[in-house]
Amino acid sequence: MNSNKRLVEEVFSKIPSVDTTIVNEMTKELKNLNKKIIVLDDDPTGVQTVHGISVYTDWSLDSIDKGFKEDNSMFFILTNSRGFTADETKKAHQEIAANIVEAAKRNNRDFTIISRGDSTLRGHYPLETKILKETVESNSDTRFDGEVILPFFKEGGRFTIDNIHYVQYDEYLVPAGETEFAKDRTFGYTKSNLGEWAEEKSQGEYKAENMTYISLESLRSLDIEIIEQQLLKIENFNKVIVNAVDYEDVKIFTVALIRAMNKGKNFMFRSAAALTKVIGGVSDKPLLTREELMSEDTNNGGLVIIGSHVKKTTEQFEELKKSDAVEFIEFNVHLVLEPEKFEKELERVVETMNQLITDGKNVAVYTRRERLDLGEGKKEEELKLSVKISDAVTSIVKRLEVRPSFIIAKGGITSSDIGTKGLEVQRATVAGQIRPGIPVWTTGSESKFPGISYVIFPGNVGTKTDLKEVVEMLNKK
Repeated sequence: MNSNKRLVEEVFSKIPSVDTTIVNEMTKELKNLNKKIIVLDDDPTGVQTVHGISVYTDWSLDSIDKGFKEDNSMFFILTNSRGFTADETKKAHQEIAANIVEAAKRNNRDFTIISRGDSTLRGHYPLETKILKETVESNSDTRFDGEVILPFFKEGGRFTIDNIHYVQYDEYLVPAGETEFAKDRTFGYTKSNLGEWAEEKSQGEYKAENMTYISLESLRSLDIEIIEQQLLKIENFNKVIVNAVDYEDVKIFTVALIRAMNKGKNFMFRSAAALTKVIGGVSDKPLLTREELMSEDTNNGGLVIIGSHVKKTTEQFEELKKSDAVEFIEFNVHLVLEPEKFEKELERVVETMNQLITDGKNVAVYTRRERLDLGEGKKEEELKLSVKISDAVTSIVKRLEVRPSFIIAKGGITSSDIGTKGLEVQRATVAGQIRPGIPVWTTGSESKFPGISYVIFPGNVGTKTDLKEVVEMLNKK
């Protein structure tokens, strides 16, 4: 296991440097893209690189029309499709694509769609981009020449080098196919080379040897013309694999991309969060301070909800347990198999939580740490039970009787459900990041707690102590 892991320092020392002033000068070309950029986010962590951008939590024609009318060149739609079955995903993406085409006609605007997926390659791929392509093409004159695959995400330590996608663990880079993420019960895969991964995921429909690869050498040599030529040759929805270890690589690639698009080429995108920041022209912003996040004086405690089960979350949770600033409530979700007991357990959790928050205590509600395992061949049943559990976790927020001083949700699906169903957010604004890769929403006026700071803490992002430090930072002084 992990036989192919490499030392970060060693790998990075071999990558040629690039003049950042030239790159930043070149990015003025980003303004030449006269298209509305619509980012479909399969869980709410995709806003982890942006600020001042709207997130809509439904894909009604009305919401998409509002997004088109905004001054911003980009808006996000939260689909939360990573928690969907394949059929639900297909249906949602058909609706989204049809509504995008209709809103674009109403507003007489061209558009680009980015399917923002997980930087560790989990999710409904290639289903989502395939459905988007087919639906847009059957509802309009738009045709897609290719699909850009760019899962680089610096803040989370995800790098693509020599076409192999890596996940950083401390001082090592581990090929994605050798990580816990590749063993995901719903979205597993075996390949770390992105061309081979796309071939594996498309069940051989697209062959790795026919794909186009944008190398780090080419990017670092500023071969814009050569990269543009590569892009101009793409056809038949073939895949473009982009290597990247820093934002400079994404910027250089995007300049070539925009030139190719302005010459009539059209691409679909499957990317992590880095591309959205660059193509949307979002500036750097310092990490958010406590003063920016705690807008009102309150004696109530804050609420942390921990649903994710990935190794990093469990480590961060263990650190949080060392904090004196938090009271803990375990939610025994395994009782989901016995509905009456499950309802009683939920009532106990809700009652305790409301009391503690009213008493000015910060509360962390966490789902029992052992995974519910129904055995082999029970993927769909497990997914359905996990939806029941997720609904119960969401209802905890619905049944909050007091306004907490802040809310933190740990895990992508957990934070999505809490945002849309628990807090009833229809449109939020991304305030920025509280730690690298950890975004904060400011909830809209329609939500259960308008203007509250809602920290969306991805399951697999952050250092071991980040969760504890974020809670302590927000703890009332």
